[in-house]
Amino acid sequence: MGIKSFMGKRAAPEKPTETRISVRDYMTENLVTFREHENIMDVMEKLIKHGISGGCIVNEKMELLGMISEGDCMKEISDSRYYNMPMSDLTVGKRMVKNVQTIDGNMNVLEAARKFTEMKFRRFPILEDGKLIGQISQRDVLRAAIKLRSHTWAH
Repeated sequence: MGIKSFMGKRAAPEKPTETRISVRDYMTENLVTFREHENIMDVMEKLIKHGISGGCIVNEKMELLGMISEGDCMKEISDSRYYNMPMSDLTVGKRMVKNVQTIDGNMNVLEAARKFTEMKFRRFPILEDGKLIGQISQRDVLRAAIKLRSHTWAH
């Protein structure tokens, strides 16, 4: 005589709902952008006003021309004081970083985290068909990790 179990049939474990994990799902789309001809002082004011540490420089077709950061502005302040040059005639185009690293919107957001740590950048622009469609920051990746943890990672 065998031992009988009094446990009922166990339900199959629930599959977690599929969580979207591409960079595109976590990028910021409503960006503060700048133009090449803007004065560096105006850019600094916008950075402070919007509480951001940098942004993309685009043309009228939303094609990416470069990036400007607080650090770039700090360098300008330092150089202007050192060389006794007025900042009032300095444009973003003269200080922006032109060789910009972008990130694929379809990349897994966890892969993006690795790219952030390897390259030491604070943000990456995302292009589609040559046009700026968004930007992902370190903070966006942190938000994604928190959201993903609640769906997929062991607590």
